[in-house]
Amino acid sequence: QVQLVESGGGLVQAGGSLRLSCAASGRSFSSYSMGWFRQAPGKERGFVAVIARFGGATYYADSVKGRFTISRDYAKNTVHLQMNGLKPEDTAVYYCAASRKLAPTTTPNDFGSWGQGTQVTVSS
Repeated sequence: QVQLVESGGGLVQAGGSLRLSCAASGRSFSSYSMGWFRQAPGKERGFVAVIARFGGATYYADSVKGRFTISRDYAKNTVHLQMNGLKPEDTAVYYCAASRKLAPTTTPNDFGSWGQGTQVTVSS
């Protein structure tokens, strides 16, 4: 298993930007697909973005496509989520997760390692 620690959350006005980071410890970081999920109060945890193990293919939820960008730094074992054009409906706790599935997946149950989450609040 890999251990994950998120950072970079905070309070921002609508239209603003935040960059979330997820530091991974453990071996074989490159063998994991890395994903971001979010959970708002009273809602289920939902998929935001995922980046593949090798090659870095990316996939996004329709609600964030064109505004969010996921990237990974293999040298630093880090995954980032650049969030631009933030909206109040983006307010949630954001979680980083790691999956050993061969293909990138958007299903939370396919991710075996999770971070503790970081709060993102977007004011109107």
